[in-house]
Amino acid sequence: MDSIIVTGNGPLKGQIPIAGAKNACLTLMPATLLSEEPLTLTNAPRLSDIATMTQLLQSLGAEVTSMQDGQVLAMSSHDLDNHVADYDIVRKMRASILVLGPMLARDGHAVVSLPGGCAIGARPVDLHLKAFEAMGAELELKDGYVHAKAPGGLKGGEVVFPFVSVGATENALMAATLAKGTTVLKNAAREPEIVDLAQCLRKMGAEIEGEGTETITVQGVDRLRGATHPVVTDRIELGTYMLAPAICGGEVECLGGRIDLVGAFCEKLDAAGISVEETANGLKVGCKNGRVRAVDVTTEPFPGFPTDLQAQMMALMCTADGTSVLEEKIFENRFMHAPELIRMGADIDVHGGTATVKGVERLKGAPVMATDLRASVSLILAGLAAEGETVVNRVYHLDRGYERVEEKLGNVGARIERVSGS
Repeated sequence: MDSIIVTGNGPLKGQIPIAGAKNACLTLMPATLLSEEPLTLTNAPRLSDIATMTQLLQSLGAEVTSMQDGQVLAMSSHDLDNHVADYDIVRKMRASILVLGPMLARDGHAVVSLPGGCAIGARPVDLHLKAFEAMGAELELKDGYVHAKAPGGLKGGEVVFPFVSVGATENALMAATLAKGTTVLKNAAREPEIVDLAQCLRKMGAEIEGEGTETITVQGVDRLRGATHPVVTDRIELGTYMLAPAICGGEVECLGGRIDLVGAFCEKLDAAGISVEETANGLKVGCKNGRVRAVDVTTEPFPGFPTDLQAQMMALMCTADGTSVLEEKIFENRFMHAPELIRMGADIDVHGGTATVKGVERLKGAPVMATDLRASVSLILAGLAAEGETVVNRVYHLDRGYERVEEKLGNVGARIERVSGS
């Protein structure tokens, strides 16, 4: 099993290219199931989760071809010959549930295993299922699988989400494009990935209004056509690499970055004393005045502070001047990185969904273990600021969401290497 070794060595300088968004790409890929014509995605990230979704789509009969070193995905679902998404694939990744809506909308039936993914608390799929029921689907949970059917096709309806869910919004949005009549999604998620999906579906011929707001209206059409669409910049990878110079000094330009993708995050960086400047090619981030200031963070749905940047922000706060309070309101059990940071000398006290971090002068390198995707990269960031060597174990989590971390950080001056275990 691979590990990553990081040795703290001071300021960083240079440019880091930001990949296409994992969460956007994982949503866009199942959209191919809505049409018999080809869907091509450009700016695709090269990640293990993308490979898993590729495997899932191929198991359903879709053709998926990876080109240009994985950055272009050419897909075609002209001949689906299977409507069962098997547990052995679905268990690896929660986004697998996103094939349910498209298959149900196009062919009127689907069987999809209940999904797996990172162990960061309960993330039930009941909101997805209630949305499909509102569109006339008949659902049965049996032996760990969702059996869904809509013999006469899905019908437009009103879907009111009791709380904001990105995945449920995406699944319902895709399904609604082929439903008969008008579907209104209320209390919909507003994330950039939702906007990106809607823009792609519109290129395919869908009639959608209101993406990026709390109410999305979809007028169903008879069929969708093919399209070519660039995957939006990954705002979580962007925020992660913006924290690299913040945590160990220097100045880094994140190519492809946009402030509108990380507005609430940038506000916290500004409060901490970190400069963020828009350039012609992205965002330039600098930290040249010693220790950053402690800031409090509460995770919220977009446009609030992203839960997927909470672990990385905690790593920064570990050496900040003062005490910060981080409140996690999206997922429970998402402070599993805290004990590992404490192994590196951090002063963190966790009570339920709140972590209090008292900044220390310097972290110390130590062997640590990644517990989930975002926790793994937070430990690498901490290692950049630590004295000595940090060994991050179980980095297979990392490869689900970050491509070529060692190369991207190494190119701006970090001392980082991957070693293969037995």
